[in-house]
Amino acid sequence: MTALSAGRNTPQLLGDKRQGNVAAAMLIYTGALLMRNAAGDLVKGSTATALVGVGRAEELVDNSAGAAGDLTVDYRAGIFRFANSAAGDLITVADIGKVAWCVDDQTVAKTDGTATRSRAGVIHDVDAQGVWVRFDEAFTAVAAT
Repeated sequence: MTALSAGRNTPQLLGDKRQGNVAAAMLIYTGALLMRNAAGDLVKGSTATALVGVGRAEELVDNSAGAAGDLTVDYRAGIFRFANSAAGDLITVADIGKVAWCVDDQTVAKTDGTATRSRAGVIHDVDAQGVWVRFDEAFTAVAAT
């Protein structure tokens, strides 16, 4: 393509609702913490490395018997509340602005579990019901720990 010589209508993606391919053999429940794997497919949150949090699943998707990309899942980026871990991994208000690490598809923790967990998102707030996590895939991928 050549440089513009006049104005153009550049397409824009609006909103926080997104869609992505589901990894092979994956059952994702509505409301689950979602992560992207190294192949670019979406997986439910789990204690694993090489993943990055993308948001909350908006629907149930059962790709248990399928290959990667056979199904897609709708998800949202944004700020969502998930369960807090316990003991030494309990997130407190002192951790606001730091990385939340994924334990499973509904739980986040304060630490990377001795390099066994991936970044879920950034801690936005903490209350008696859990941890509010900001999901912004690009921001989380480069966020300081």
